[in-house]
Amino acid sequence: MTPKSEDRIYPISIEPGILELLGPSLYTNIYYVLAELIANAYDANAKNIYIIKRSNEIIVEDDGFGMSYDDGDTDHYLRVAEETRTSSGDVYVKGSSKTRRRLGRKGIGKLAALAVSKEVLVKTIKNEQRSGFILPRKVPSSKRLIPINQEDIKFDKISTHGTSIVMRDPEYDFPSDPQVIKANVVKIFPLISKDFQIHIETPSNDAVTIKSFDTEIVKQLGGLMTFGHKYKSLSKYFDPELPQKKYRVLKDLLKQADPISIPLSLKTINLETRDYDLKIEGWLGIYKTTKDRKKHKGDFPDNFISLLSNGKMGEYNILPIAGKNKLQEVYVVGQLHIDLFEETELPDMALSNRQGYKSDDPRYIKATEIIRDKLLPELIELRNKWVGFKNEQKDKEKLERQKRQEQKLRETVDNFSNLTATKIVREVLKNENLSKEEMTLRVVRKLDESRKILKLKNTVDSNKKKVLISHSGLDKPLADLIFQMLVFNNIPEDVILYTSGSRESRLPIDESLFDYLRSFFIDSISNEKILVLYVTSERMAKEWNPVAEVGAGWVAQSIHLIFNVKGHRPEAPLDVAKLWQSTYLDTSGDIRMDPLEFDKFVERMIFVSEKLGYRPQSESANKTKLNSLVST
Repeated sequence: MTPKSEDRIYPISIEPGILELLGPSLYTNIYYVLAELIANAYDANAKNIYIIKRSNEIIVEDDGFGMSYDDGDTDHYLRVAEETRTSSGDVYVKGSSKTRRRLGRKGIGKLAALAVSKEVLVKTIKNEQRSGFILPRKVPSSKRLIPINQEDIKFDKISTHGTSIVMRDPEYDFPSDPQVIKANVVKIFPLISKDFQIHIETPSNDAVTIKSFDTEIVKQLGGLMTFGHKYKSLSKYFDPELPQKKYRVLKDLLKQADPISIPLSLKTINLETRDYDLKIEGWLGIYKTTKDRKKHKGDFPDNFISLLSNGKMGEYNILPIAGKNKLQEVYVVGQLHIDLFEETELPDMALSNRQGYKSDDPRYIKATEIIRDKLLPELIELRNKWVGFKNEQKDKEKLERQKRQEQKLRETVDNFSNLTATKIVREVLKNENLSKEEMTLRVVRKLDESRKILKLKNTVDSNKKKVLISHSGLDKPLADLIFQMLVFNNIPEDVILYTSGSRESRLPIDESLFDYLRSFFIDSISNEKILVLYVTSERMAKEWNPVAEVGAGWVAQSIHLIFNVKGHRPEAPLDVAKLWQSTYLDTSGDIRMDPLEFDKFVERMIFVSEKLGYRPQSESANKTKLNSLVST
């Protein structure tokens, strides 16, 4: 016969002070607490979890097996720190047909709620029998917990079976926005499916249900890597939001791979050495932007690589350990699943609070090495590729704006010419008897209207490249030196047209040099000219592109200077009547100048900077800089 509520006995088999000692200090974030309570419900074969916030309570309720006082379930629950997974028979949740691997192992997750509240109500129902007790941080010396009266054992969502954990007067700040709660819960507990859903309710907002892995995070990525078949499906949510051809973008930014598998020899809990595979599955990505993230102070950071085992969070962020403290790591995000970390026959490597792993375990060491030496460099390369695509589009848009401005200038000039000519003719016909001086004055007034064109012309000219470095690919070391020294003399990279230089100095990938020169310097209505620096050599004379650039520069009537590789004599149409600068460039790329040519090089760098309207470095500073880059 079941005793009345007030007659029931709930013994706890640990020293009373342990709960007061461990409860508040085990967990550093309320979401870790929620993850433990959700994991307990998962191990109870629950289908639904309800996280409910009230003004003075946080409730975690589930429709799992529940507990019976008569069957000894509550007694078993209160055996704190009793290991729950000791053999292969304990691997799977009972009743799950081996579809759920058990998450719990240490038997202390039930203390998690005490990190939030001094007193926690535990209410449960199984086989129509309701049981309940108050779990406090400070346990009475009798080691018996206070039972909850039968009439007070009520539930918000369940009716026939399950458990409710009520954290009264919580000491943690907990957001009122269910979307914020959802975003953080998914990060720390991704085992969501049609058979395990989490429902979130707060007083001032509509309820939110987490029915599957939150794909929103994948939609925010500019690059994605997946490992294993079950994570390959994330690719359908991936959208780098780039205008380039899709096949070209996805080829570089989407990587789908098999699980990473590393053989390891490990000692079991029985001290036997066995061979295992350290199998890594999951996904990694890079954000397009990190702007406006982490809006609530309790939110987890958005750049992380989490380690999970059996679907449960083991370590939220391994980046501080495995990372190399590079700036690009702020864009890194991902979840890696390593079930070997929770292998039942191997020693338990998880820390007591489930917020990390023992750093000296060989499984952890090997996983850290793989992340540091293989996966992070690949992620950084993904980030660089995405930025390259993005900048390529920006450059293209900038060039298109320039072309529109050029066309607008052309139309404005044409309109002005026609309109002004008409006005002047009318003025002359109407005032044939005016003196020459008076007529001149009137014509000047009409021409003053051209001033509006000057502003547009200045805008068009200011956006053009101002100097072109024309070279053969084999002469790139000398061309690089010229580029470096131009930048040293305060000439911005984006006004230099150098096809082998930085992104700022190159044209968009689908814009040819000859089209650019024709649009802005040959066919242009503006008389702005480009200054061309020719790197001439025997090799240049045999290559089509550099020779064509010479022709294009000639047609554009550009000012040009010659930087010649010793052993070659420049020819017309280059201005060979003027002295050119000569440099020794050997096949290994080493550069050498004799004293006279060294001085001529410096003079030309200063001349170019001043010619383009910039303020060059002093002659002595130029010589010091150049001396550090070449042999004399």
